[in-house]
Amino acid sequence: MLRLVMHMVGAGTALCVPGNHDMKLMRKLNGKDVRITHGLAETLAQLEHEPAEFADAVRRFVDGLVSHLVLDEGRLVVAHAGMKESMQGRGSAAVREFALYGESTGETDEYGLPVRYDWARDYRGKAMVIYGHTPVPQAEWVNRTLCIDTGCVFGGELTALRYPERELVSVPAQKVWYEPVRPLAAEPAAPQRELTLLDYDDVGGKRVVNTRIFHKVTVREENAAAALEVMSRFAVDPRWLVYLPPTMAPPEAAPDGDSLERPEEVFAYYRHEGVGHVVCQEKHMGSRAVIVLCRDESVARRRFGIGGDGRGVIYTRSGRRFFEDGTLEQALLDRIDTAMDRSGLWDALQTDWIVLDAELMPWSAKAQELLRAQYAPTGIAGCAALSVADTLLAEAGRRLPEIDALHTSVRERRDAVERYVTAYRRYCWTVNGIDDLRLAPFHILATENSVGLARDHRWQMETLATLCATDPGLLNVTQHRFVDLADPASVDAAAQWWLALTAAGGEGMVVKPVDAIARGRRGLVQPALKCRGREYLRIIYGPEYTDPKQLERLRHRRVAAKRSLAIREFALGIEALHRFTEAEPLYRVHECVFSVLALESEPVDARL
Repeated sequence: MLRLVMHMVGAGTALCVPGNHDMKLMRKLNGKDVRITHGLAETLAQLEHEPAEFADAVRRFVDGLVSHLVLDEGRLVVAHAGMKESMQGRGSAAVREFALYGESTGETDEYGLPVRYDWARDYRGKAMVIYGHTPVPQAEWVNRTLCIDTGCVFGGELTALRYPERELVSVPAQKVWYEPVRPLAAEPAAPQRELTLLDYDDVGGKRVVNTRIFHKVTVREENAAAALEVMSRFAVDPRWLVYLPPTMAPPEAAPDGDSLERPEEVFAYYRHEGVGHVVCQEKHMGSRAVIVLCRDESVARRRFGIGGDGRGVIYTRSGRRFFEDGTLEQALLDRIDTAMDRSGLWDALQTDWIVLDAELMPWSAKAQELLRAQYAPTGIAGCAALSVADTLLAEAGRRLPEIDALHTSVRERRDAVERYVTAYRRYCWTVNGIDDLRLAPFHILATENSVGLARDHRWQMETLATLCATDPGLLNVTQHRFVDLADPASVDAAAQWWLALTAAGGEGMVVKPVDAIARGRRGLVQPALKCRGREYLRIIYGPEYTDPKQLERLRHRRVAAKRSLAIREFALGIEALHRFTEAEPLYRVHECVFSVLALESEPVDARL
């Protein structure tokens, strides 16, 4: 064994860390007085038949080993007995002691063995820690740590971890080589956290979250408090919450004309950032819905840790259940499952669960309270008051011609309010059941071992078109165009398409780089920019926003804060999906999901 390991390390085909028994052998070879136990006698007997040079090479080899390895830019740590986050990458006597022996309480158990602190249970580091020393019946992840000592010497198994695949490979021992003092099966399993609970220490106070596609994202304490209120009182079972969608920024305001937003400014942004190809997608006027669906309840138990609560959930962008009526939610999940089956996507994607990002229509299905409390009262009051004023001014105008200008102004204001009512009514209809709903999926967010947003939008559109084709009564294909920003004809055709969409009452379009995660001159570019139509924006800015004076004021809106928010939330969402597909502990996923919700309380103009 020593020859094999020393040769592989010397040849550069392996890395090695020392264990406590290796250090004991080294001390003996250095002439120190040590207790000859735990197989050391057999090793010394074998070394007696070897040349003295070999024993000296063994002594020097073990002495030259570092206490622990930090690999893959800090993502992976390997140590014999483990390594706490505060010690990783450091060198000291205390660090080496922990790497070799772990940390004990000073007590002994009923077998006379040391009682050890369960450092893995409290581990919160970003690096995976792979270790051994204390044998376990089966290798299991605890937070981001894994003990792969499965007791081969005691007749258990020899276990390896394939990294970065996170695949465990084990082979059984040929026999019991050494009878353990404590039976291997009696080794207590590391306690797991209760997955249904959010731990305040994981989300409270100021936090800095590392993301792989962006840099660190900071969450302020006051924003975390606001998110905690929403998450703890209104969110769905936290085990379903593997993602929250980011906000979306608009383009710079158009500098002239009668529109506030135009395709020209969107295309100019991406062209300036060096993005050559974008996709323009129809923007559905509905409510954002995240759909988590498992093929059956056994998958929900195995992958999400949820039993007895169905095989999926549909929730809003703030983590609340979309439907109060569980029957309607289940019916919708069943239809999506049938579509997945008929389209062959369960098999094609090699998964038994999926997370989808979609728009659920009509808007009124979720926005009833907003309609009752804000939009409808504004429209009713405006139409009623201005209609009376129009009638009175028409009568007065016969006697007082000088009020014609005032009368014209009132008629224009009444027309603006009527346009406002028409704009929001386009997106409202009565929902009596599932046949009145329309669902437009536009992202496959994640499947088993795969983050969908790592794929480009051509794949997304083609794959989702296959899904929608199996149930056109419920599933809407998102109209889209791919645009070459270096081709004036392609750009002009996309702008004309947007004009046709908005003229027909559509909300507008969303423009995204074809590569879902794209980088430009200054790093990560906007994952999407929304370009909304002139009439739709009445709902956002008010009936009379198209008045030239109002438009001029609105042209000075500032979008930088919104764009910063969109990129940070996007990075957090991608990170959450990666952590979940890589089977990281739920608190690590929640850290990102919770942070998205916390950032939503930043003071940014909600109309943008």
